[in-house]
Amino acid sequence: MSPIMELVGRSGFTAGMVVQELGWDDDVDDDLRLAIENTIDGELIEDAVEAVDTVLLWWREDDGDVTDGVVDALTDLDEKGFVWVLTPKVGRPEHVDPADLSEAATTAGLSRTSTAANLSADWTAVKLERPRRR
Repeated sequence: MSPIMELVGRSGFTAGMVVQELGWDDDVDDDLRLAIENTIDGELIEDAVEAVDTVLLWWREDDGDVTDGVVDALTDLDEKGFVWVLTPKVGRPEHVDPADLSEAATTAGLSRTSTAANLSADWTAVKLERPRRR
């Protein structure tokens, strides 16, 4: 198994998951996308017809308010699902301030649960989840 496939598997992606991709553009990491598709054994979808297990949200500084993007990402997300927000790494064009992303997560009622900085060469990935209910 390739290192990127291993990282994708450890990031919570599993076979059979339905993953919605938002914010795709020609600057995204195609190797990462392919690794996710291979891991889930399916294609990433843009328009959901039912609740999705995960949302992959590519976000850049010029995309607007990251809080709006994160809140919109919850529209089709299953109650137990999670959101991976991918932003350009520090020092790259279109970088998103981590404080803005943390504020967006809090406003959307999500918790930042992990960061996979090595998931992609040019993108930082932050996993956001709903708080666990007792």
